[in-house]
Amino acid sequence: MTEYETLQFEQSGSIARITLNRPTAANGIDHVLGRELAQLASRCADDPALKVVTLTGAGKFFSAGGDLKAMAAQDGSAGTYVKNLADSLHEAISSFARMDALLIIAVNGIAAGAGFSLAVVGDLVIAGESASFTMAYTRAGLSPDGGASYYLPRLIGLRRTQDLMLNNRALSAGEALDWGLVHRVVPDAELGSTVDELAERFAAGPKLSNANVKKLLLVSSSHTLEEQLARESSFISHCADSPDGQEGITAFLGKRTPKFH
Repeated sequence: MTEYETLQFEQSGSIARITLNRPTAANGIDHVLGRELAQLASRCADDPALKVVTLTGAGKFFSAGGDLKAMAAQDGSAGTYVKNLADSLHEAISSFARMDALLIIAVNGIAAGAGFSLAVVGDLVIAGESASFTMAYTRAGLSPDGGASYYLPRLIGLRRTQDLMLNNRALSAGEALDWGLVHRVVPDAELGSTVDELAERFAAGPKLSNANVKKLLLVSSSHTLEEQLARESSFISHCADSPDGQEGITAFLGKRTPKFH
């Protein structure tokens, strides 16, 4: 099922499932988990067969973030340890963001610190009703990592981001939904089946179309209107020429369900 020490990984057809697997340490991110997550994210990004990747945590936590016990054990070299850890996490996040496959994140419990940061990078984020979110960095004398300073202002605005990062405000799953941090909240018992259903639906969908949505949105805030319009023209024409584009157009006109590759 898996060849990783801190992760569970399984692949079935065009769907890959990743589980953070340090439940006795609240799925805290140490150097092993960070390195393995970076390796696995790159592996997923390089696999042309994948359309969907799901990510969740084992046990009662999604992830409590960076492993503070591991940091404290570094005897004066905590800065180097944390830098290497953050670099591995950032490598994973970059791979997830730029891969063609969709990333669906299932937040199954507490998401704190880097766990919070990781939770919101998904293309779709589904939370169990008992999930909660808190930054908690400054409480430990640290500053945010994991892309939080990139994603949160774009998702919820500057003022709410400041509230989360400076006041360490904790959000319930319902509040995270109201703020726009997650797409849906479901009963805890339905979280796995909900994500599986979404994964199956997107696995049957058009990979290039979904990949282009990811690419367009990733750069939309840094492009001028004309640059983004040019990018849209290029991408939609590429889709129209693709087998899935041809199938989608034909199926739409024929009023039938498309059969994407």
